[in-house]
Amino acid sequence: MGSTNMSYLNPKTVTLIGIPGLEHVQFWIGFPFLGICLVALLGNIFLLIIIPTERSLHQPMYIFLAVLAATDLGLCVAIAPKMLAIFWFGSYSMAFDACLTQLFFIHALQGMESGILLAMAFDRYVAICDPLRHTSILTPSFLVQTVLMVATRAIVLVGILPILLKQLRLFQSVVIVHSYCEHMAVVKLAAEDVHINKSYGLFVAFAILGFDMIFVFISYILIFQAVFRLPQKEARLKAFNTCTAHIVIFLEFYILAFFSFFSHRFGYVSPYTHILLSTIYLLVPPALNPIVYGVKSKEIRRRVDQICILKPYIQK
Repeated sequence: MGSTNMSYLNPKTVTLIGIPGLEHVQFWIGFPFLGICLVALLGNIFLLIIIPTERSLHQPMYIFLAVLAATDLGLCVAIAPKMLAIFWFGSYSMAFDACLTQLFFIHALQGMESGILLAMAFDRYVAICDPLRHTSILTPSFLVQTVLMVATRAIVLVGILPILLKQLRLFQSVVIVHSYCEHMAVVKLAAEDVHINKSYGLFVAFAILGFDMIFVFISYILIFQAVFRLPQKEARLKAFNTCTAHIVIFLEFYILAFFSFFSHRFGYVSPYTHILLSTIYLLVPPALNPIVYGVKSKEIRRRVDQICILKPYIQK
């Protein structure tokens, strides 16, 4: 790695420092994050076991939930090992190409999660606003096409981010002030013009998160209009109850996502506050999603009980 005047030419490695200002307690911070990761791994693995084997869960909402669980597992695997290695073993160094690979998977999986949340909102819209056509619209082929479109959009749009970063040659530093490789954290290291990188990063954020959030809001405006038109209070409560789990997951994902996004580009929060919150944004939803749907779904709760106490399962 060549360096001149405190600049680095084509760096081969970068250094992740973890949480600046909290280095002295990073070792202990790692344990709550480990607990969150274990909950996420266990919960999402349960979902991926239960949903394919329970016939009553072979519905569009739960199929999308299984895809969401796989995405959440990917996020935990992409983030947790290196982050915990930094906190516990002082493993700060990382190959630059490995950093770009981690960056790609984190942001692509984020994009997929956002797209799946939009697909789940569409499922709720059809189920409540046009229930007689629900099965004819959300056919198995439609579900497959939707998941493929969501994955393709995330891979194509996010895949350009590391390609643009790879074009940069001169860096003013190789120290990433973060516990994982994140796009803007890497962009800020460059000693060249990064206007294209920043602009395209904004475009990707709004093309995925912004687009999805707008259409989820539109879906729920139409859903609430349909629900409030129902003549009976019990029918309104039942219809609304089918949406509560998705609303909780949607709010936790987008509120944390946009706080992390805007604080990194335009905010003035302390670095350790931003890093803690951005890590929470990536790791807490994967842990909460199985819990939220497990609490709301009797079938999931029943199958979890059967698995945990090893009772034989009789398929109905």
